[in-house]
Amino acid sequence: MSEKTVRITQVRSIIGCTKKQKDTIKALGLGRPNYCVAKQDNPCLRGQIRVVQHLVKVEEL
Repeated sequence: MSEKTVRITQVRSIIGCTKKQKDTIKALGLGRPNYCVAKQDNPCLRGQIRVVQHLVKVEEL
């Protein structure tokens, strides 16, 4: 069974966000709008995405 990969793109700035949201964006490897990262999909990653779902766009690869 192969792992699914997701591409996470930051679409909004973190200005005005809570510290938890800023720390989550940094943990995902993002930092500025239009940055992208590809990561293996797992429950931990989905939890992080849920915290910042209004700041990112997620695509399955």
